[in-house]
Amino acid sequence: MQARRSSRELALLGISQLPTGPEKLATQQIQDIMLAVVRTLANEGQESLETAMVELQRGSDRLMGSQFRANDLQSARAMIQEAIELTQTAINRLGIAAEFPELIQLARQEEVAAYTIEILTEVNIHRTEIDEVLSQALVDWQVNRLPRIDRDILRIAVTELLYLGTQEQVALNEAIELAKRYSDEDSYRFINGVLRRVLDQLKADVVVQN
Repeated sequence: MQARRSSRELALLGISQLPTGPEKLATQQIQDIMLAVVRTLANEGQESLETAMVELQRGSDRLMGSQFRANDLQSARAMIQEAIELTQTAINRLGIAAEFPELIQLARQEEVAAYTIEILTEVNIHRTEIDEVLSQALVDWQVNRLPRIDRDILRIAVTELLYLGTQEQVALNEAIELAKRYSDEDSYRFINGVLRRVLDQLKADVVVQN
């Protein structure tokens, strides 16, 4: 499970590196994409650490300001709350950044790399069909207007359901976990709703075919 979860994360970071057309990817192209993913991870880890340092400093400044600059108790409380929120955000960023070296190491493992490549290859080949399935499940939305990270999480989940034989609940749960990690609460609820409609559609199609 951990290996495939890591593969999904790597695939999510790698989808943006795919060509826009359905042309077949050569082995070297896939290796180049994986290398780009590892470099992205390293850069994001560094940026997360730098951003966390800035947020910690801002939180400290607000905390000090609450003691010396606030005009009343209500203002002081607001400044302390902001300081706490900034500090919590910084801690979260540090936690994510700490995991990047492990993910980079996992990317070099054969099992992880192989499944990442499977996902990226199937997304590349079947992107039109995948987006058609998503379009049918979207309510008042278009696939190309979704936030990129949400769209790519949905594409990975549908790819696993249609082309990689992943169990329905596993694909759904893993997509939600990706959304929680890389998006926000509204997004993971939205993704959950879309994928449940996708599953309903797939079940309905089976009934019609039978």
